[in-house]
Amino acid sequence: MQRPLDRGNRAYVAFGANIGDPAATFAEALRELRPEVRVAAVSPAYRTRAIGPEQPDYRNLVIEVETALEPLDLLHRLQALEAAHGRVRDVRWGPRTLDLDIIWYDGLEMPGPELILPHPRAHEREFVLRPLCDLAPGLELHGRSVADWLAGLAPQGVTRAD
Repeated sequence: MQRPLDRGNRAYVAFGANIGDPAATFAEALRELRPEVRVAAVSPAYRTRAIGPEQPDYRNLVIEVETALEPLDLLHRLQALEAAHGRVRDVRWGPRTLDLDIIWYDGLEMPGPELILPHPRAHEREFVLRPLCDLAPGLELHGRSVADWLAGLAPQGVTRAD
């Protein structure tokens, strides 16, 4: 289902990758989002220590988008992009060629089961909050601003990428 863009369908999507050339993959994925999604802003990239099994550090960023896609349609579009870039979901917290997560969509709250909005753990993750704060520090997640969540978070190994 689609709504006209003038309805203000704004969303924030987190990008992550640690296999191959994440910067090139992100650039390709940003181009491939069109025409259903208009990229309004892109945060700086960050390097994040991986959790889970031994693996390379991640590269992360957040984008702000405008779209006529409904939340589940946007999720399916992002999952198709992940698959097109070789994403395999066989190891929890394992290495990824491309990981795309909807963090926030137009202030909606969705309980799931396929999609939970806002993202249920975004406020606990520096690799999401830091780039999101670059774009929208006042955005509210789970009752507090992104900047407030980030200020209260212990460092998690996130640094600005070169």
